[in-house]
Amino acid sequence: MDAVVVIFVTGLISLFLGMYHKPMLALTSNLLGLSTAFTLFFLYGTYNSVLKSHFFSLVYDGSGVLLSLLSIVMTALVLIMGYNSQSKDRSNYADLTSLMMFSLTGALCLIGFRDFFMFFIGLEILSIPVYVLVGSRRGNQASAEAALKYFFTGSFATAILLFGIALVFGATGSFNINEIGFAILSGLYTPELMIPGALMILAALLFKVGAFPFHFWTADVYEGSSKPVLAYMSTTVKIAGLFALVQLMGLIFGNLKGNWEMVLYVVIIVTLFLGYLSAIQQKSMKRLLAYSGISNTGIALLSIMSGADHGSRNIVIFLLAYGASALVLLVVAQFAQDEENDLEELKGIGYRYPFLGIALLIALLSLSGIPPFSGFFGKLLLIQDVLVNHPVLSICAVLSSVIGAYVYIKLLLHFFHKESTLKDVRLNVASIIVITVASLLLIGGWLILYI
Repeated sequence: MDAVVVIFVTGLISLFLGMYHKPMLALTSNLLGLSTAFTLFFLYGTYNSVLKSHFFSLVYDGSGVLLSLLSIVMTALVLIMGYNSQSKDRSNYADLTSLMMFSLTGALCLIGFRDFFMFFIGLEILSIPVYVLVGSRRGNQASAEAALKYFFTGSFATAILLFGIALVFGATGSFNINEIGFAILSGLYTPELMIPGALMILAALLFKVGAFPFHFWTADVYEGSSKPVLAYMSTTVKIAGLFALVQLMGLIFGNLKGNWEMVLYVVIIVTLFLGYLSAIQQKSMKRLLAYSGISNTGIALLSIMSGADHGSRNIVIFLLAYGASALVLLVVAQFAQDEENDLEELKGIGYRYPFLGIALLIALLSLSGIPPFSGFFGKLLLIQDVLVNHPVLSICAVLSSVIGAYVYIKLLLHFFHKESTLKDVRLNVASIIVITVASLLLIGGWLILYI
């Protein structure tokens, strides 16, 4: 809880620092706050917090602490990545970074929630700043349209979520997650209210993570966002949303699996193939990442079906690998001038610039699920968890990964093409830091299995 307060206060400080129009001051303040929060989470459980005895709605287990640490690191990397482009607007830079800090506060609440009050508050604090961030490219019509679409569809999903929470409360008489889980296990609930409520919560969260059949907003919103905002959505937002979905459906509503298992079964299979098949012909890095993210969401959803206690640790590795790979690709994509056709502009960038080429090689091989990178271990462990009880899902996941490997290897060959019309690229310190840290996570991130 201490770390969450630190992040929120840091966001407030960043907001007030905007009056001085000094982007470096705002960035330094945010990174200092993130470092403090990282330290507090790293030491979580080893000291007595003043807030702990008065606040029981946020509790972090082992996987929750790891994902919180990962979310903080990813947000810090996004801030560093976007500094050069976003700081050009000196009067609004601090406002944008404060919105990210507030959104991160919601993400941390969503990771550690223990009742539906904190779950809903965390989800909305996470989402509302992102609506603004998506539309932050002033004068850009695509950005305005994306923000409007994201806001309206997100509001609709929130309404469904609230209705579902109300039905679950009516079925059990409690908002507390442990009490609801006990009521389901003991049969002390009203099925006519509980089952529709659980399905409505599932539908709302499937929208938030961009899974079929609620994926339709993803490509347009990704395309309208700036690359730093897109990086934040691909890392922290997706990490928190997927983990909350896994926690709710896999652990709390797990004993109701017979009522929603077939629905999720179909959702996972379609999601696995839909994204990669749509990504094959894309000419924009943003849209390619949007469709790639849809299929990777399908892989992550396997964790719900596994029912394994260690499934949450496995999804941490998978989300780490996906987030780090997306960061590398988006840092490289920043060097393109034409966002509508940036893949063509980036042709041969890996061949001309070996440092970027090595990073792209690591990122795309990890996304393809090729060892010894973190993406391989993330996919392998999640597929392995469902192999015995759901062999069809495992087969579909492997087949979709083959299609995904084709997409990523094709992209890799494009980046390493000898012929290139790419303009001179000037690597700055921020890009080097982000690419280096992300690459190290892809190489050794799977070692958290032994923590």
